[in-house]
Amino acid sequence: MSTDTLTGLSAGTWTIDPTHTEVGFVARHLMVSKVRGSFTDVSGTVVVGENLADSTAEVTIGTGSVSTGTPDRDAHLRGGDFFDVDNHPHMTFRSTSFDGTTLTGDLTIKGVTKPVTLEVDFGGVATDPWGNEKAAFEAEGEIDRTDWGLTWNAPLEKGGVLVSEKVKVVIDLQLAKQA
Repeated sequence: MSTDTLTGLSAGTWTIDPTHTEVGFVARHLMVSKVRGSFTDVSGTVVVGENLADSTAEVTIGTGSVSTGTPDRDAHLRGGDFFDVDNHPHMTFRSTSFDGTTLTGDLTIKGVTKPVTLEVDFGGVATDPWGNEKAAFEAEGEIDRTDWGLTWNAPLEKGGVLVSEKVKVVIDLQLAKQA
């Protein structure tokens, strides 16, 4: 599949624009509602090949940048029960395949690497007012947080648990073409 399948996306090196990118997550809370959060420290590079199959992505996320809007919960997420940011300040994603709609890669959290698959929507390519070429993607997938050792939980009196093991990953990504 050639890159012209994604209209306007040209081969070359693209870097993540952190001010226009959000890596977020959604987890069930009390089995009935949802908690949303995101990471603000995101960096990385996407190398688009002449054929999409030759493209690669490497992303680094600062685990200490996790934010749910609740300081106490954020502190708990940064601690040893979850991301253990003192010992594991980053998580990484390295792609292994991309066909234009499905991105597969290795996600490393707390030193544990597992494969993940994300469904991708290409938003298009545009040139900003300063002449910079930008590309946008949205991606979604689901992971089981316990696969990476994020196992803390609390049982509920009437059954169930405080936080779901399944976590939805939601990404809005903007890339900037490098000269």
